[in-house]
Amino acid sequence: MADDGAPVRISATAPAEQAAALVQEILSGMPAGCSWLLPITDPDGTVTDFRIAAAGDRVPDIYHRGAARRDGTVSELYPGVVGGPLWELYLHVLRTGEPGELPQFDYEEKRAGVVAHSIFAVSVRPVLGGLLVIWRREDEHLRRLAHTELLGSLGWTEYDLHTGRTSWSPGMYPVFGRDPADEPLTRFEQAALMLAEDRGLAETAWQTLDSGATSDVTVRFRIGDDIKHLRIISDTARDAEGKPVKIYAVVQDVTARVGTRSEIERLGDQLRTREITALAEHRLAGQLQNMIQPVPREPFPLAGLEAMVSYLPAVRAQLVGGDWYHAQTLPDGLVVLAVGDVAGHGLDAASGMAHLRFSLVAWLSIGLRDPGLLLSHMNRLCLQLGITGTAIISIYDPATRTLRWARAGHPAPLLCRAGVADELDRPVGLLLGAAADAPYEVFAPSLEPDDVVLFYTDGLVERRAGDPAAQFLRVRDALAATAPDVARVHAALNEPSTFDDTCTLAVRVLACASEVQVDADPGAATDD
Repeated sequence: MADDGAPVRISATAPAEQAAALVQEILSGMPAGCSWLLPITDPDGTVTDFRIAAAGDRVPDIYHRGAARRDGTVSELYPGVVGGPLWELYLHVLRTGEPGELPQFDYEEKRAGVVAHSIFAVSVRPVLGGLLVIWRREDEHLRRLAHTELLGSLGWTEYDLHTGRTSWSPGMYPVFGRDPADEPLTRFEQAALMLAEDRGLAETAWQTLDSGATSDVTVRFRIGDDIKHLRIISDTARDAEGKPVKIYAVVQDVTARVGTRSEIERLGDQLRTREITALAEHRLAGQLQNMIQPVPREPFPLAGLEAMVSYLPAVRAQLVGGDWYHAQTLPDGLVVLAVGDVAGHGLDAASGMAHLRFSLVAWLSIGLRDPGLLLSHMNRLCLQLGITGTAIISIYDPATRTLRWARAGHPAPLLCRAGVADELDRPVGLLLGAAADAPYEVFAPSLEPDDVVLFYTDGLVERRAGDPAAQFLRVRDALAATAPDVARVHAALNEPSTFDDTCTLAVRVLACASEVQVDADPGAATDD
């Protein structure tokens, strides 16, 4: 800046040597491979070489040289460039004053210890009497991308909403069994390969994108003679007015992973087709539960909390029900605490429960943290699946000891503080799967050290024999008598219902967040 505050301007006609220090300062901060070249001419004005008058240091060249290249010449440092296409581009830009590019410049090197063949994208612009050269290494990026896609059986695609054009990475072609020489499948051609029964999931994905969130669904496609299970994670790019202009997606072939569920399906077939004794059913249900998600037998740590889980199958009902829970310390340090109950018993209830639980995990993995929004997504999924259920989703912040929670037709949690237990105030929240636009209110009470919050499903208080109100009072009094010891709470409430499953999740607030191992992650769902 000049003394009067006006910006200092360097004339393009100023001697280039006087600008070298300023150009070097600028290039030193650029996160790219870059050099500023000054032409070297013979007496008759013919360019014979180029001197590197300034060089970036943050991205070295293939010889691992950065700013140390200053004052060297192109013929000395890069003899393979002289007389080739990049050299001709230098001369053309210097002569015409027009920028130029080589999107795929092949550079060969014959010395030992250096990559023999490299591919660069090079941009050349006239600057202050010299040439600003910016390069990007392409072969290593493409090699990593190809290997990643091959190992992961995945690829990426981009769909332009304005032009309707679809772009694919190389990994997309084997996923869809298509010849790389052909054009990518259009959006409509891809949709035609989708199994009709899975189109509801595709509609759910579009609704998720419309809400501004990232969609993560697994959909079946008929590709040739095979049925492939493709996991599709998609997101939108929007313009300045917030309107979507592009859709980006990563597609992974997870058919083999889905095949590992065959053992669970075999156990499910046994439940449907074989008449077995109640003891064998209990054993089978226990196997199914442990395969999907075992229940911790002891208290376990979460960020700022100590937790204890209990799951008790009904004594005299079909044993696979829809009760579930999830308790996990998230990567950002928050804690998710959730319980739910899909209506009914049997494999249909268990399947609905699995959809809800796995969808919750997916939504959490993309950063959704609003309990009301998460329940809204669950509600739309229940409508798509034709099921109903109840749930509580809460997000606990150990830094502020705030519990943000919402409910969908589910009993409110019990809070025990200083020996007194009672329900938390109930936010508004309709049963899942009952109405398309149901609102889910969020409450955010503050907790204190040694508070115990008990989440539970209705099997704990709704028994066929006895008064539910009296059973609720018994549960409340048992919590008040045993808190804050979550193991004692568990023991006091460990009584199965005759006709309904029971799931409880008790958490104690710790005085100091450092008392816990925040990487502990039982991340659980009881799928019985």
